[in-house]
Amino acid sequence: MTNLPRWLAGGLIYPLQERLLGRPTFAYLAELERTQFLSREALEALQAEKLGALLRAARTHCPWYRERIAAAGIDVEGPVSRTDLARLPLLTKAEAAAHRDEMAWAGVPGGRFEYNTGGSSGRPLVFWFGRRRQASDAAGRMRARRWWGVEPGDPEVYLWGAPVELDRTDRIKSLRDRLVNQLVLNAFEMSPETMDAYGEAIEGFRPRCLYGYASSLALLAAHLEARGRRLRLPRLRVVCTTGEPLFPHQRELLERVFGVPAANEFGSRDIGFTAHEAPGDGLLLMSESILLEVLDAEGRPLPAGEPGEAVITGLESWAQPFVRYRTGDVVTLDSAPPPSGRGLHRIASVAGRTTDFLMRPDGTLMHALAGIYVLRAVKGVGEFKLIQERPDRLRVQVVPGSDWTETDAATIRRGLAARLGEDMKIELERVAVIPPEPSGKHRYVVNRVPLVEGLKIALPGAGEGGA
Repeated sequence: MTNLPRWLAGGLIYPLQERLLGRPTFAYLAELERTQFLSREALEALQAEKLGALLRAARTHCPWYRERIAAAGIDVEGPVSRTDLARLPLLTKAEAAAHRDEMAWAGVPGGRFEYNTGGSSGRPLVFWFGRRRQASDAAGRMRARRWWGVEPGDPEVYLWGAPVELDRTDRIKSLRDRLVNQLVLNAFEMSPETMDAYGEAIEGFRPRCLYGYASSLALLAAHLEARGRRLRLPRLRVVCTTGEPLFPHQRELLERVFGVPAANEFGSRDIGFTAHEAPGDGLLLMSESILLEVLDAEGRPLPAGEPGEAVITGLESWAQPFVRYRTGDVVTLDSAPPPSGRGLHRIASVAGRTTDFLMRPDGTLMHALAGIYVLRAVKGVGEFKLIQERPDRLRVQVVPGSDWTETDAATIRRGLAARLGEDMKIELERVAVIPPEPSGKHRYVVNRVPLVEGLKIALPGAGEGGA
């Protein structure tokens, strides 16, 4: 599989694509390369300026925020301090869903686009985002890749989700991916034969970066190791994981099999690219685009070293501002400055959500998002949980939302059958509430079907004494 020269893919085609789409990605990347080495004081002054601009736009264009800002009595004509920000109430996911259009800026420059969360919390959110947020996410990832020696246009392999059927838009996107030296492999098709083929494809593509869901990359690594397969990847510099926590035993597995460092990314669809590991620096916040508060159960700020809820303000989320948004993730700040001299804020740990694999009756494994994608697309679903106890049986618990109709059940069954096969018996249960696990945690995909021995190491709990 022949790659385009980096100067063509990253120096010409990729910037042209972003310009045609109206995204200032490469201009923002150039800015990020400069601002990451500002002092912490200067960086926080930049955050205050951006926060003021965001709140001015929200006050002018978003009726819901206009009322909130007025009620809090905040002067948004200049920079806005963290003390000022703390006068605004916290924003919940339920509020963001219920007041979506009142919170949004209909005429945001570049247009707004409907998007939804992955649903790994069991409660999908449909929201608006715009070109500023898209550019921030893309530029942030490119800067993070550069920390590991990967430039825009270098070959990258993505182990990612894919739609059931490729429509014209998906085919155009696949062509666009190839023109910027990106190869996408389907994380929803992980049979032994498919993973063998993925090994061949990765070796032939000669990537500089592997990127994908942490559990899917760990599964591929475990499969290759069980096969005794060692890929020849002389150009590979880093394995970047996303979507869920990267556990120490998974990191060790990835680094052993692929022979390069593994680096984890933290973010979400609603907030966007949030933080990424850097060599020697640990997990660094994208401080130019994200304002992070770590709060206790009463909403009080916690000092570095103490875990609390990540409450985030997206400084580039202008289409639908997320101001003091409760993410549900638990993080701990690190007060030590990054050894590299960067002024970016440092995160000591993130306790994100984990998800299990789903299994087809024929034994094919797929990332849990294969099922989550189906549920999150049904607007009548309030909350959900997928429970698999046998290879040919899947229980689906649904708390109906206000938009639920009787046709939604058929839509769910049809979508899951397309993912999991017609032989999968799907039992749909409408329930009033979905209780947490006995541990007190909320797990929204639970698979009780054991993996074959050689692949158990890919599971999140494998490093704690078993699957």
